[in-house]
Amino acid sequence: MRTVIISGASSGIGEATAERFARAGDHVVNLDIAPPRKDAPGEWIEADVSDWAAVGSAVTRVYDERGRLDVVIANAGISVRNGVLELTEEQARRTTSVNLLGVLALWQAAARVMVGRKEGVLLATASVNGLRGYPFYADYNATKAGVAALCRTFAMELSPYVRAACVSPGAVLTPMQLAEYTETMLAETNRQIPAGRHAAPSEIAEAFFYLASPAASFLTGQELVIDGGETAGATTSAFGRGGLS
Repeated sequence: MRTVIISGASSGIGEATAERFARAGDHVVNLDIAPPRKDAPGEWIEADVSDWAAVGSAVTRVYDERGRLDVVIANAGISVRNGVLELTEEQARRTTSVNLLGVLALWQAAARVMVGRKEGVLLATASVNGLRGYPFYADYNATKAGVAALCRTFAMELSPYVRAACVSPGAVLTPMQLAEYTETMLAETNRQIPAGRHAAPSEIAEAFFYLASPAASFLTGQELVIDGGETAGATTSAFGRGGLS
């Protein structure tokens, strides 16, 4: 039975990923500031990933209790729609602290254990927003590009013992995403995706499960894009276009 830590597993992609690993018989630990639903698998440790001391303590606690640490998935993330002229310092710092520095904190704490054991897999949720310009999410986009850079760097430094990879989803129907849509915006976005729809969180969870498996044992330092063909062309939702007039 593997020990798997997933941050932000109380909802959305993290929740689906926790369920996928639990179905395989793995012991799942959810690091989240929000409690999971009552029937969620595994255990919950309340932790804000922007608090490096709390993250380090949580990782140490899990390792001490379980005696192993096999897979760590840095998934916790936030986004707030703002134009570059309206974005506040407080919002930008919070997004960076969670989305980028939170990944670094969790990966670093886990890597210290994994390097000592000479085995382990570090995974994270990036985004196609880190691969292109996308209006109204400047801070979010920058953090997701940073996650991909962290992935490559950790892979270079920690090979051959520890693998690192990230998943870059396109549009996924998570609660966070749905909160930003009107019905019209959702339909318009679906029309811009070659697959004609958003991904389900469970589809992203399957990608994480694959990356953590022996089938991906020669894969490290890579970004796996799952976007229904969204970045294959150059289309952008009419509701996402920026520009001054």
